[in-house]
Amino acid sequence: MIVVTTDSIPGKRVVKTLGLVRGNTIRARHVGKDILAGLKGLVGGEIAEYTKMVAESREQCLDRLVEEAEALGANAVVGIRFTTASMMQSAAELLAYGTAVIIEEEERRFELLRVRTGPPAGGRDWAETTRGGGARVPGDRL
Repeated sequence: MIVVTTDSIPGKRVVKTLGLVRGNTIRARHVGKDILAGLKGLVGGEIAEYTKMVAESREQCLDRLVEEAEALGANAVVGIRFTTASMMQSAAELLAYGTAVIIEEEERRFELLRVRTGPPAGGRDWAETTRGGGARVPGDRL
C-alpha cells in the first residue's frame, strides 16, 4: 500500500477514486507521566514520554486508515493529512485522512521532435530526438 501526502504519485496513474478513508485514535494522558512532564518542563528539553505517545498514535491512525482503504480495494492513499482535537481536559484525538485510490503504472509517452543541428548545407539539416526521457534517435536529412 502506497500512502503519500501528495495528490499524485510520480510514475503512477490514478485509474479509480474510491473515496475518503480515515483512521483515528483518542489518547488520554497518564497522571504519572504528567508529573514527570511537569518536572521536565521546569528544566527544559524534550518530553520523551509525550513524544513516544504521539508517535504511537500517528502509527495507529495510519494503520487504521490503511485497513479501511484495503477494505475498499485500494492499493494507495493520496492526500494524507493529520489533524488533532481536544476531547476533554486530559484527552486528545488524532485523525489521519486521505483519498483511497487504485493506481497503476503510468505509460511512458515519447514525442518525436525535430531539432536543427546546424546551418543548412544545401538542404535542411535536422536530427530527430524524443522528449520524455527517451534516448536520442538517429536522424535523417530531410
